[in-house]
Amino acid sequence: MKNLAIFDLDNTLINADSDHSWPEYLIKKGIVDEAETRAKSDAFYADYCAGRLNIDAFLKFSLAPLARFSKDELAAMHREFTAEFIEPYITPMQRMLVDSHRNAGDELLVISSTNEFIITPICRLFGITNIIGTQVETGADGRYTGNYTGIPSLKEGKITRLNQWLAERGETLESYGKVYFYSDSKNDLPLLRAVSDPVAVNPDAELAAEAAEKGWPVLNFKP
Repeated sequence: MKNLAIFDLDNTLINADSDHSWPEYLIKKGIVDEAETRAKSDAFYADYCAGRLNIDAFLKFSLAPLARFSKDELAAMHREFTAEFIEPYITPMQRMLVDSHRNAGDELLVISSTNEFIITPICRLFGITNIIGTQVETGADGRYTGNYTGIPSLKEGKITRLNQWLAERGETLESYGKVYFYSDSKNDLPLLRAVSDPVAVNPDAELAAEAAEKGWPVLNFKP
């Protein structure tokens, strides 16, 4: 029976938070106001780390700049962003982790609370094509509207979105021999507790404590 290997992205497959780094890229390009954007971005990131993120307020903030550009312009911007803010924070060990599951014949999936515009090109760096992130709405003109659709893939929302993905494939978690989930964050404890093989990666304090209590494996990819 085939196994399923699920990966969080930020601070798990990359030693950075892409959702927090994107505003830094926009600041560097002079696209957004530096003081206001950094203050809001840092506050939202602190709330996320503390497990109290207001996802609606955060998505309103983070998705608004996307509506200012065409998708072609955004794609070019994303390539610059990835080269400077993402690729330097991927280690050989993180690539090897993904490759080990690929070589074992496992199905690979990334599930992240970060929006799909940001995460999709990053996941492709690992050769992963099954991608679940917060969905960004596209308007009739083909541009992003600055809104999201569906259920954000945060906390219990990751379980909901995963079950939707499985249902679309005619599957359930029981369709797989083992289901791995790799994550760094206490925000992902609902899904970590739901799979057969949870693994803590670069864990925050709360996740590290639960991993120690339950005997979960712990990986550290940070220098």
